[in-house]
Amino acid sequence: MNTPRALVLLSGGLDSATCLAIARAEGYESYALSVEYGQRHAAELTAARRVAQALGAAAHRVAHVDLGQFGGSALTDPALAVPTDGADGGIPITYVPARNTIMLSIAMAWAEVLGADHIYVGVNAVDYSGYPDCRPAFIDAFERMANLATKAGIEGRRLHIHAPLIDLSKADIIRRGTALGVDYGLTVSCYQADDDGRACGLCDACRLRRAGFDAAGLPDPTRYA
Repeated sequence: MNTPRALVLLSGGLDSATCLAIARAEGYESYALSVEYGQRHAAELTAARRVAQALGAAAHRVAHVDLGQFGGSALTDPALAVPTDGADGGIPITYVPARNTIMLSIAMAWAEVLGADHIYVGVNAVDYSGYPDCRPAFIDAFERMANLATKAGIEGRRLHIHAPLIDLSKADIIRRGTALGVDYGLTVSCYQADDDGRACGLCDACRLRRAGFDAAGLPDPTRYA
């Protein structure tokens, strides 16, 4: 029998790397998709290439869409500063409008071409920054839409959206990935990493990542500027 295929959205960060390891462990021939969407730095895309190779992705593609032309997020608009004093409630300025909807739509397109019935995405609704497109309700709604919008879905080959980290703490994610052999030193999570991938240590992503390693009782391999 042919090995079933899965497509994994791979940002180059800790969570998506864990998702790729999980898809591989669950027996899928895994294809990695990264999206260059106009984010502040390219370090995470470089990290995604490293992770895809290290975890044996069957192929890795980088799709391009310019969300930076719209602005509205500190991750795409250089005029907006990335907060470094911790979360203050509400949806933060680092939220990128429609980002996960767009990424999953691109993933859906490639998955249909590949004949892959499974998409993995590393969204999390526990230790996260309050983004609306990281919630279970969003994932459920997108899966329903995907099965109405594709030839595969109409012909009865159901597409499944997997969010295996959605109810895990950051520490639990790190423990699971470590058990699956993820080298987190290859990943970049920082919202404003420098050109060499070194983290600021101050943004929400850095704070959540460092707290996760502390809670997991594991050394933090992150390189800080």
